[in-house]
Amino acid sequence: MDREKATEIHQMLLDVVEAYNRAEFAVWDLERDDRVAFATALGAVSEALHWELLPVIYKQYPDLRPPDKAPFIVSTLRWEQVRLPPSVSEADLDGIIFSLLKTRSQKTAAVILRTEQRCEELGLPIGAEEIAARLLLLRQSDRIEAFGDLRKWYHSEIRLKE
Repeated sequence: MDREKATEIHQMLLDVVEAYNRAEFAVWDLERDDRVAFATALGAVSEALHWELLPVIYKQYPDLRPPDKAPFIVSTLRWEQVRLPPSVSEADLDGIIFSLLKTRSQKTAAVILRTEQRCEELGLPIGAEEIAARLLLLRQSDRIEAFGDLRKWYHSEIRLKE
């Protein structure tokens, strides 16, 4: 395969990876039994993309391989470092977060994404890192339950306290 065709196919596969990631976020929001039902199929898709399809291109064109993934820790921002805009209070942000949490565990990344989207809908200039810092504080103050290191958004879960 020539480089032009390899580059075209590579971009299409990266688009599939992005769509897969969006689907994975959507599945995280499902009840446990439904998440489990998707798990095997999603795993097969991920395996095919990352271990079978993309390596065909990278073997012939190693320079197309993206740099190594970012470290597992996504954010180290602490709440003490956050300066909310004057129009936004901690109670405003907490209200949004608590409206999206459930008594069942959800991936931290999914909650951060949905909270950020809700803030955007409300015209509140609050980003993902600030939301993550607030979640850390809510965990430290024992207002929510968390499993795993919340700095690792994709490898931790949170829920309302029962």
